[in-house]
Amino acid sequence: MNTLSYGLLAFLAREPGSGYDVMLKIQPFWQAKHSQIYPLLAQMEENELLSSHWVKQCDKPDKKVYSITDSGIRKLKEWMYKPLPDPVTRDELSMKTFCMWMTDRDNAIDIVESRKSYFIRRLESFQSMQGKVTEEHKKFGTREFYDHLLIQKGIFNAAAGLEWCNWVLGILRECDYSEPPVLVKPSN
Repeated sequence: MNTLSYGLLAFLAREPGSGYDVMLKIQPFWQAKHSQIYPLLAQMEENELLSSHWVKQCDKPDKKVYSITDSGIRKLKEWMYKPLPDPVTRDELSMKTFCMWMTDRDNAIDIVESRKSYFIRRLESFQSMQGKVTEEHKKFGTREFYDHLLIQKGIFNAAAGLEWCNWVLGILRECDYSEPPVLVKPSN
């Protein structure tokens, strides 16, 4: 079981859904593709952590709806007591920032502006979600309380990313160069 497997179990513990439904719900928290999700669902069903049934649809192919089993709930609860590993960060912007000395200022600005737009969209999305959380759901003990905490984490992360982008853009716009530096091949 990997973290994505536990995430899928968590969403299905809240309500049954198709692979597509679960993929849409998990996206704000964990980027996953169909090619990752469907094999995991099949494997968890084979391991009796999930059960499924087919739902007939008009004008669409029938869909397979998954539900978590008692074994799946036990597995999810066991996972909650496992130590939390350090986070893994794989962000292409970090690597491109590391290499920005190899490009011109305008391209560097474009790179950061692109990420700034992403953070603005994320911030707006999380703020919209937060606007739908009632005061009643912000109370400890409800499922929605934990949704509220995650939405707020998303707001903080997007706001910090946006602040960093604005800071970098300020520095880049003050720079007085438009040509990339000449790259000198190291001598042996």
